[in-house]
Amino acid sequence: MAEQLPPQTFRITRADLIRYAGASGDFNTIHWSERIAQSVGLPGVIAHGMFTMALAGRAVSTWAGAPDAVVEYGVRFARPVPVPDTDEGTEVVVTGVIKEVTDDGLTKIDVVATCDGVKVLSLGKAVIRKR
Repeated sequence: MAEQLPPQTFRITRADLIRYAGASGDFNTIHWSERIAQSVGLPGVIAHGMFTMALAGRAVSTWAGAPDAVVEYGVRFARPVPVPDTDEGTEVVVTGVIKEVTDDGLTKIDVVATCDGVKVLSLGKAVIRKR
């Protein structure tokens, strides 16, 4: 059986979305306007996909022990992450399974992120180099 890596939980609030929008320059209204998000068929305001991906990347670098130990990283966006207008926001849980450790010191990991039990990032792959 493949080794499960410890899950990591990240809380996302509307305030986080505002900070991310400022840092990234992505001010798309679906990330801050309930009315606009719902008008285009979303359940409400959603987190930026790249923000969600970055949180999963943080989990990978934590498992690796250092950001520069991450050799490869990629995911697919499976579902949006709705962020309610509450102080609690929502949680994204990142899990990983070690799929292979190569002879040259690389560890290949399958990465998944979920929100409320629903997969929001899929086909996640990471390769880390152990020191």
